[in-house]
Amino acid sequence: MPAQPLEHQGLPDPRVLRSRAALEAALRELVTERDLRQISVADLTKRAGVNRSTFYEHYVDVHDLAVAACTATYDQLVAVAPIPHGQLAPDGGPLPNPLPALFTHVAEHAPLYRALLCDEGSARMINHLLHRVTLAARIGRGLPADTDTTDPVSAFLAGAVLGTVIDWLRRDCPGTPEEIGAAIWPYAVACAEVSDIPST
Repeated sequence: MPAQPLEHQGLPDPRVLRSRAALEAALRELVTERDLRQISVADLTKRAGVNRSTFYEHYVDVHDLAVAACTATYDQLVAVAPIPHGQLAPDGGPLPNPLPALFTHVAEHAPLYRALLCDEGSARMINHLLHRVTLAARIGRGLPADTDTTDPVSAFLAGAVLGTVIDWLRRDCPGTPEEIGAAIWPYAVACAEVSDIPST
């Protein structure tokens, strides 16, 4: 009996993965050379070495590709996003400041983040990233992830983090990641600590 095609086994077709990877890599290269709005489908397919029809098998337009190309990158951002919870470190000392790592990560991927988060960016991308950072904040604060219960503190922390990232990108990343992280970390910790004070 012949083997089933990969897509019938629930596995992604390697050709599809290669095409997507090539197009996303092409976008990451091109976005360092010109604005996102100046990049055409023809530019991308030429750089990626794929046919125009292949592009439209996977993406609606350049913007759709841009959001997809940023998926792995913003997952990395969520992974390093600072989620202070108003508690001491296990050794009883102050919590380490993860913000420099966050801003270092943003600086390393600045062209792509700037294209999708700043003036010519994507509302869909911003909303999705905000949702992911808020979810990470909930988990970091010990709250259940799968709930419809509103947690304004997590939303506030996520908005503050993302807003700072966007402002920093818009200003061409002035100051070092260490300087920016040190400047805003006390405010993030203070917000989390206030939220942990029992109400009377």
